[in-house]
Amino acid sequence: MVKLYLRYEPAASFGVIASVDSNISYDSSGKHLLSPALEKIGVWHVRQGICTKTLTPSVPCRGPSLAVTAIASSPSILIAGGYGDGSIRIWDSDKGTCETTLNGHKGAVTALRYNKAGSLLASGSKDNDVILWDVVGETGLFRLRGHRDQVTDVVFVGSGKKLVSSSKDKFLRVWDIDTQHCMQIVGGHHSEIWSLDVDPAERYLVTGSADKELRFYTIKQDSVDRESVNDGGDSTVSNKWEVLTHFGEIQRQNKDRVATVQFNKSGNLLACHVAGKMVEIFRVLDDAEAKRKAKRRVNRKKEKKHGKEAAEGAENGGESNENKGDNSTVNDGPIETSKITVTVPDVFKLLHTIRASKKICSISFCPITPKNSFGTLALSLNNNLIEFYSIESSETKKTLGIDLQGHRSDVRSVTLSSDSTFLMSTSHNAVKIWNPSTGSCLRTIDSGYGLCSLILPTNKYGLVGTKDGTLEIIDIGSGTRVEVIEAHGGSVRTIAALPDKLGFITGSADHEVKFWDYQIKQKPGQATKQLTFSNVKTMRMNDDVLVVAISPDAKYIAVALLDSTVKIHFVDTFKFFLSLYGHKLPVLCMDISSDGDLIVTGSADKNIKIWGLDFGDCHKSIFAHADSVMAVQFVPKTHYVFSVGKDRVVKYWDADKFEQLLTLEGHHADIWCLAVSNRGDFIVTGSHDRSIRRWDRTEEQFFIEEEKEKRLEEMFDADLDNAFENKYAQKEEIPEEGAVAVAGKKTQETLTATDLIIERLDIAENEKKRISEHQEEEKNNKNIVFQENPLMTGQSPSDYVLSAFKDVRSNDLEQTLLALPFSDALKLLAYLKEWTSYSDKVELVCRIGTLLLQTHYNQLLATPSARPILTAFGDIFYERVKVWKDVFGFNLAAMDHIQQLLASRSDALFQDARSKLLEIRAQQSKRLQDRSDTGEFLRKKKKKT
Repeated sequence: MVKLYLRYEPAASFGVIASVDSNISYDSSGKHLLSPALEKIGVWHVRQGICTKTLTPSVPCRGPSLAVTAIASSPSILIAGGYGDGSIRIWDSDKGTCETTLNGHKGAVTALRYNKAGSLLASGSKDNDVILWDVVGETGLFRLRGHRDQVTDVVFVGSGKKLVSSSKDKFLRVWDIDTQHCMQIVGGHHSEIWSLDVDPAERYLVTGSADKELRFYTIKQDSVDRESVNDGGDSTVSNKWEVLTHFGEIQRQNKDRVATVQFNKSGNLLACHVAGKMVEIFRVLDDAEAKRKAKRRVNRKKEKKHGKEAAEGAENGGESNENKGDNSTVNDGPIETSKITVTVPDVFKLLHTIRASKKICSISFCPITPKNSFGTLALSLNNNLIEFYSIESSETKKTLGIDLQGHRSDVRSVTLSSDSTFLMSTSHNAVKIWNPSTGSCLRTIDSGYGLCSLILPTNKYGLVGTKDGTLEIIDIGSGTRVEVIEAHGGSVRTIAALPDKLGFITGSADHEVKFWDYQIKQKPGQATKQLTFSNVKTMRMNDDVLVVAISPDAKYIAVALLDSTVKIHFVDTFKFFLSLYGHKLPVLCMDISSDGDLIVTGSADKNIKIWGLDFGDCHKSIFAHADSVMAVQFVPKTHYVFSVGKDRVVKYWDADKFEQLLTLEGHHADIWCLAVSNRGDFIVTGSHDRSIRRWDRTEEQFFIEEEKEKRLEEMFDADLDNAFENKYAQKEEIPEEGAVAVAGKKTQETLTATDLIIERLDIAENEKKRISEHQEEEKNNKNIVFQENPLMTGQSPSDYVLSAFKDVRSNDLEQTLLALPFSDALKLLAYLKEWTSYSDKVELVCRIGTLLLQTHYNQLLATPSARPILTAFGDIFYERVKVWKDVFGFNLAAMDHIQQLLASRSDALFQDARSKLLEIRAQQSKRLQDRSDTGEFLRKKKKKT
């Protein structure tokens, strides 16, 4: 008889505020902060401190390959997220939906940056390539190759016409987007470049590396380039292609490598975050202030020099006052602003240093500047915490922290209440109470390092066994720690409830197993009675106790020791009954089935063993995980077992048939603990990645054989994906000046789409032959009825082929068509003329036609049968595209007219009044400075005469 099983699926993941693999970023409004949460992106409302949305990929989670590795927010509502598998997802932050997925990189995405208009997106990756994406068209434009190591950051300069990329190969590269080539390679760094940024006015570009200093470059604008070329001169002509010019350096205070450099939106602050606990904040002075500072520096230097000369003259005593006066006249000429050289310290002034409590992973400036401060800076720390700092002229102060929705370190134990309505988790310094259905944190209680936990049958109290050997009583209702009892001389490794619900058992590294009874007592000085417990008996073992389990009838107690054995004793007399030996390494977890027939043990030797509790015989030993098995638990009233391990997966077993039923992937690090609900309808796991995940039982049934076939297919697909990238093939040598390549990459989806197109082309060709044959036969016999091909579902051959492109993503279209043979490409070109009659398909048809012409250009020229197709194709295309171009032009002109009408009826004319005012003030300060220079010169001249 074939047995059916119910499937478990990932349902929720919570407890992660900010993971360490990616950066944080504000959205364009400044009200929300985008934070990476393993494979998700959390949208946090900054003022309220709550997560308003979670952007979750629709594909099933496959562990760390899908972790978020880079985040960028556009000027609009779009958010770009880069992932560990090389994909980029564009999200709508308002709807919380994924608009498109861009596949092009072969390694994890390390850098993302939008241009100012938000129409282009640049991405860098561990595959050493930079790809430019068209966000509106949802497709890749081109791939820029040239870096010899991982790309660490990218930024647009030159009004979005140029792109600067940094890499771990110690070089900056400047790319011209229009001509798609590398304009300039900038060296000078002695170590890997980790970050770069440009100020909003595009005056300066700053880079951070493991060097002791920050390097600054000035950026040449297009207008400056044209003026230098028109002026003539060999030096300017030879350097006309140099976009970046070295400006200078600033010595850093910290010796750790730079992780991030970032300007704020107004450009008056620069933050330098090192790979440690410190952020240096620099004040960026405007041109007028920088020149005044440079002038003061020059004056101080001259005064110091003259003072030194005067002292030397006084010592010599041989020179006349008149000669000194003449010399001073020569040296003290007018100090003109144009001749003063502004250096980096004149522009960038260290304002503050922020020191966080833990290592900082990422920083982000708020785009909105508060009234009473220079700006707001958000920090994500490596202990699952986000902090916000207000930067003022005199100090920086912490204004807010998001910390309650997650543990600061590993989740070491999870336990469910008797009715499975709430969950208790422990960590190194806190106990948290969760609602497992919503993932919201209900209570946070300070505690010791909790290794194990238990919720009492009344669901009012919880017990925590700590690393210090204490037992802590937690009042769940009030969220307080009621009492701490010194229970053991070593760490409390395990807690097990007695079946009669009147007590519990603890096991410790001090070789003791203790039995405890609950008591309600009113202690002196307390107004009400409180729960406490007392030790009723103790069993001494020969080695450290790792796990204890008690049979449902309370007859046997099983104790796993550090010597890799499990000792089973009678509960009433402590008399020895059985010894289960066979594991090569210590048993880390075990559980006894509800009927008391089976005991399952999991060990550090990666095996789980299923034993009979009657005779202690090993029914089956199964190689279960690729690393240590950390927790096993039976589903209540069944012989189904869940196991988790350090290999990051959850496995579901049938202990009667000794078969693996399911493998559940999702965690990004070692899984420490496991809890199964009282009805077995869901399970909860806790991990080193600080996340708690819930897996729900669905109504979907499955067979063991089907799951085996599915696992084999997944292994085959994984091998097929690896076959696309031959690791042993000779790598293509990229020239020093860089190269351009196709943006997309070949995937299983593109190959499937190509096969579908070829299949439909063949079916359509056969159908056209059948239609022509039927028309010939119909001339002779008009009563013949044509039988349509049922596969075409009533569509014409042309529409049937067109429907093959319905599920092809815009980004995958190029790779899909590249895999088409020339014969099929020629067939496809013949259908394009018919498809142009559909007004909504003109853009798709244009892209297909252009890509096929570019790919098979030489063969098409040499093929006579292709000429009539191309001739008709050219005439109809120009006409159709011109119609749509006119429509778009008319609509754009109408929208501009409406905008002008709205502007004339509102105060829109005064929107940029602030920038005009600042410009006028700058001009006035410049005039005043020129006057003061002239007055000072005249006074000195008058004095000398």
